[in-house]
Amino acid sequence: MGRKRKGRDISGWLVVDKPAGLTSTAVVNKVRWALQAKKAGHAGTLDPEATGVLAVALGEATKTVPYITDALKAYTFDVKLGEATNTDDAEGEVIARSELRPSDAEIKEALLGFVGEIMQVPPKFSAVKIDGQRAYKLARDGEEVEIEARPLWVEELVMVDRPDADHVTLEMTCGKGGYVRAIARDLGEKLGCLGHVLRLRRDWSGPFEAEQGLSWDEIERMAQKPELDEHVLPLETGLDELPEVKATEQGAARLRNGNPGMVIAQGIEYGDEAWASFDGRAVAVGMFKAGELHPSRVFNQ
Repeated sequence: MGRKRKGRDISGWLVVDKPAGLTSTAVVNKVRWALQAKKAGHAGTLDPEATGVLAVALGEATKTVPYITDALKAYTFDVKLGEATNTDDAEGEVIARSELRPSDAEIKEALLGFVGEIMQVPPKFSAVKIDGQRAYKLARDGEEVEIEARPLWVEELVMVDRPDADHVTLEMTCGKGGYVRAIARDLGEKLGCLGHVLRLRRDWSGPFEAEQGLSWDEIERMAQKPELDEHVLPLETGLDELPEVKATEQGAARLRNGNPGMVIAQGIEYGDEAWASFDGRAVAVGMFKAGELHPSRVFNQ
């Protein structure tokens, strides 16, 4: 028999404005401790030196994580032109230099090639798995790794500042699985000047914005105090991208047991994915079919 996990049965989302120098796992562990929660996870890793939105799911909200990781995300980042590094950011070693510096017009024109459905090769120092091992571990061991290109949807990529010839600030909105470091690397190669990320901030992720996130100091100050609970957003926030249907009382009971349940729906078509609520709380996520929701995820709250 497995050991019972200690902690509170608390469900919802805590948005953290992650500081630089911490891993995403360290933030999740801190939040779990601060709220004395049984279960916690995050919706989308940020590199240790990156800052901004890290949405931490608690309890039953962990079942909604896929809907946040699949949602659009926005980043602001600074690119250092003229240097390539082995990690594609400022933490790595410089492996090549160039004296060439593009004009603003050349940068703006090059950015157009990174909008829409693109193919992107993740950085060698990334969490991508190769034959069961993380790419960054193989790279640290000095092994040459070949990572296959993968599709990425880029909604928008624009230049917002050019403080000097060596630096450019960009804003990007993209879908799941994007590596900002790879954008900086590939842009530098396309321009012929090389480049890497100096600073990276995630401004928003799905329904969560950096402005609503708690700082590290605020979490430490409110740790294990009722005050921190007031900042936990409802589980339902993670379902913002899905349409809502209303379950009948009998339908909610059936859904909670994992069976199809009757729902009242408007503006939703047969086969659409939706979430069902009863008395204002999420009961299940599933596929809508002929007046019923067929659950794929059930919430115990």
